[in-house]
Amino acid sequence: MAGHSQFKNIMHRKGRQDAIRSKLFSKLAREITVAAKQGLPDPTMNAALRLAIQNAKAQSMPKDNIDRAIKKASGADAESYDSVRYEGYGPGGTAIIVEALTDNRNRTASNVRSIFTKAGGALGETGSVSFSFDHVGEITYKPGVGDADRVMEAAIEAGADDVTSDEDGHTIICAFESLGEVSKALEASLGDAETVKAIWKPQNTIEVDEEKAQSLIKLIDNLEDDDDVQNVYSNFEVSDEVMAKLSA
Repeated sequence: MAGHSQFKNIMHRKGRQDAIRSKLFSKLAREITVAAKQGLPDPTMNAALRLAIQNAKAQSMPKDNIDRAIKKASGADAESYDSVRYEGYGPGGTAIIVEALTDNRNRTASNVRSIFTKAGGALGETGSVSFSFDHVGEITYKPGVGDADRVMEAAIEAGADDVTSDEDGHTIICAFESLGEVSKALEASLGDAETVKAIWKPQNTIEVDEEKAQSLIKLIDNLEDDDDVQNVYSNFEVSDEVMAKLSA
């Protein structure tokens, strides 16, 4: 299992999701506002907005918060956010991609660089690590939607490239360009997805020991705590033994 997924599982087990719910809602609201500002404020006419709302609902974001985020896009004082990607290296030579939405590029770049430096990592140029990742679509479903065979069959019919099923649910991978088409086909056969988004999937992973894994988790934790950072992806992998220690 890749480091990003493992990290999410570790933090989920530690109950971190509850502690950062307010920050999570703020980031989801920002995605909604940006999507609504770039297109129509009607999710039926704006695919990006529809996906942003869907992902917000999957995180139990209240309807009032979603409505406010949409209305904010049409306000005269609506902030203008830029989508920025940072790439760098973490402990053990691992690769890290950071996606941000910011209204101040200098502030965000300075914060991200500082977080990398303090963790013993280094921020690189755009393109320095993304060549070792694939930009793909990821669609997730909860376990209750059906068994692995049912999801696999639906994914094949929808034109997906890969499916992973475990106790936490089902993860379906497709080409980035086909994300809308595949998610729509899956919705017809399996119902609403838990999340539908574009991700950076590592082509290969690097296994790290417990010490480096702890450093990487702290680095990613600090990045995700930054208000401007939306998503963080890495190519590190840890053994089941180390995973058990980190999850304890």
